[in-house]
Amino acid sequence: MNGDSYRQMIVETIRREAKPPDKLSHQARLYELARRLAGEKPFDDDVLFASAWLHDLGVFIGHRPENPAELAKWDNVAYAVQKAPQLLRDVGFPYEKIPAVLEAIRTHLPSGKPATFEGILLRDADILEQLGAIGILRTVSKVGRDTRFVHFRDAISSLRRALDELPGRLQLDSARALAAQRVKLLREFLEAAQRDAVGQDL
Repeated sequence: MNGDSYRQMIVETIRREAKPPDKLSHQARLYELARRLAGEKPFDDDVLFASAWLHDLGVFIGHRPENPAELAKWDNVAYAVQKAPQLLRDVGFPYEKIPAVLEAIRTHLPSGKPATFEGILLRDADILEQLGAIGILRTVSKVGRDTRFVHFRDAISSLRRALDELPGRLQLDSARALAAQRVKLLREFLEAAQRDAVGQDL
């Protein structure tokens, strides 16, 4: 099976499984952003593609627990690492590259320590997705439908943590360069939100 075939099958699988549907746009954006971060440095595009499209499988409705107590303890990364191998085998993905995909998924969180270039690309791109306009959209859209985000102030607190903690965790110079404008926009948004709230709780 050629690369285009198994890539299309991966996309179709995630398109079908991504619930709520706004979860879908993150994958394609993340892959393209990670490729951009690589610049002229060589990387395995199959590994980067598969890990970008499969890394969030465990956050989709139908995959994650619905019970709030279980959801609070849910390890969506471990779930994705567990489910990805069979999915990749089913679509004819190169068997010898599956371990590298799993490693990139396993270390994609800001707390992760990637040992491969593909893992670093995925992690830095995922951090960038939590900053700037996209980060604001993705966070605010959770209010009222995610148990962690009951009020707007929960989203504001999450965005403040992102602003304080995430830029310093970027590993690549290319990611830090892209982060500058996103950090500026996020800081301005948070200042405007505080100003527009006129001293009231959000």
